[in-house]
Amino acid sequence: MSRSRCAGLYAIVLCVLLGGWVSASYAAADRDKLLSEPGIYGTFAAFGLTEEWGRLDAPAKIAHLTALKGVVEQHREKVAIDLYLLRGLSDHADVLFRIHAADLRDSQKFLVDLHASPMGRYLKGAGVLNGMSKKANYVPGFPDQMKADLKTASEPGPVPYAIVIPIRKSAEWWALDQEKRAVMMKEHTEAALPYHKTVKRKLYHSSGLDDLDFITYFETSNLEDFHNLILSLEKVKEFQYTRRFGHPTLLGTSKSLDQLIETLAQ
Repeated sequence: MSRSRCAGLYAIVLCVLLGGWVSASYAAADRDKLLSEPGIYGTFAAFGLTEEWGRLDAPAKIAHLTALKGVVEQHREKVAIDLYLLRGLSDHADVLFRIHAADLRDSQKFLVDLHASPMGRYLKGAGVLNGMSKKANYVPGFPDQMKADLKTASEPGPVPYAIVIPIRKSAEWWALDQEKRAVMMKEHTEAALPYHKTVKRKLYHSSGLDDLDFITYFETSNLEDFHNLILSLEKVKEFQYTRRFGHPTLLGTSKSLDQLIETLAQ
């Protein structure tokens, strides 16, 4: 078969793959709940692709990616799954799954099924972080104007970049009384407010669920603002009680399932 004919066949099969699951169920209302309510578990699972993956021909890749898509869609009703391409921006992994679930066993079931799928043999685990969403500990005691500023909507438009930074606090931080920590977190929030519109942030509590205390997740279209945000936060008193910041820091771009598959199929 000629190279041009192979390329044409590959394009047709890929289009079928990307369009073949449009009728799969997707509980949008559940997703909104999972992404906004407290008491929800967040799991960040990063994977690298094995060298064998790069040696596969196009039909084989498409077959395995079809299985990957099937596993993701199969679990959409119980978990919210977001996908990110890390390749080219992070040396820790190629892809990242951010999973939200009301029951952590549902996230586990998804990852077990992913590993058991034909695609699983080509995925190298690069790390898993677990945490849960909680109501804000310090915000209720903030001044009314600061509370109002925190509710200001982010700037509209796409936010292509995602950054994940795990954090571990020192024993001295947890030994401080609530009032002293609240004062420092107010300073922390004041330093972050100038970037509130351009850098979205979500916090996960991990103490007892992982070897860290927090997972901080950011989305932005302006990496310079994100850079300046981190520099500002490193100057406040609260940062002195940080034992681990990153290690790893994961930087990637947000992708739909179809966009990620199209990239991995190349």
